[in-house]
Amino acid sequence: MKKVRIIYNPSSGRQIMEKRIDMICKILINKGYIIGKFATKKKNDAMNETIKCCKEDWDIIIACGGDGTVNEIATGILLGGRKIPVAILAGGTVNDFSNDMGLPRSPKKFCNMIDEGKTEDVDVGEVNGKYFVNVAAGGLLTNVAHQVPIELKTILGRMAYYIEGLKEIPKQKFKPIRIRVESEEYSGEEDILLFLISNGKSIGGFKKLAPKAEVKDGYLDCIIIKKSEIQDIISIFMKLFMGEHINHPNVIYFKTRKIYIESNDKIDIDIDGEHGGILPATFNVIPNAFRILVNK
Repeated sequence: MKKVRIIYNPSSGRQIMEKRIDMICKILINKGYIIGKFATKKKNDAMNETIKCCKEDWDIIIACGGDGTVNEIATGILLGGRKIPVAILAGGTVNDFSNDMGLPRSPKKFCNMIDEGKTEDVDVGEVNGKYFVNVAAGGLLTNVAHQVPIELKTILGRMAYYIEGLKEIPKQKFKPIRIRVESEEYSGEEDILLFLISNGKSIGGFKKLAPKAEVKDGYLDCIIIKKSEIQDIISIFMKLFMGEHINHPNVIYFKTRKIYIESNDKIDIDIDGEHGGILPATFNVIPNAFRILVNK
């Protein structure tokens, strides 16, 4: 009998997530699985519980929550030193990683995926000792995720980010930042609005923001949006939906295994929706570091 540890964020996805978890527990118990549930209460709870699971005899972890919960569990796997397969049940506000991987949400399909047991090893990004499953970023609006109250995210979902973003734009006034970039593929000094170091295609709900990204290719995808006039910003934004923004002259796009970014300004880094320190920083890819259950 396989032992499954469910690590879930009770503030993600409201009552819908609780019902899904209850149905999943019922289905898996009927199939003969042993189930244990753990509800997070504060930051790093999911990470610490995952480290504990690595030292015990759990066979599978079910991650229930948003990208932040998935990030903590992936971090716990890396720190715990045992590559326990993780089944990701999207339940947060954006769920970029789960959407990018096309993972099921219905309890029946989700349990079938667990039963079939097909896994894939995917890459993880690392920056200054911290890990990211989906994206690290800096610049315009990257602080929005940290400013949205949990209560607002629980009630409004993704709309909470858009509301907070609209509030932040007048404050920031598209002020550019000066950065220096060093990598094997591209080096230079630029006035920019935003940089993104991505592992997957979907970022912030935009499904093709890093259109050439693959979570198993051993590379990180870098998107740098240079200082732009308002008409160019609008043009880049409109092209985002089709993934055509990477052809805009004010967008730098390349793949790399390692990139160093520094700035004379105090620039915060966002890691999977959470604060991840400030520049300077070196971003690396760790290939095949995180094992997830996938559809056949």
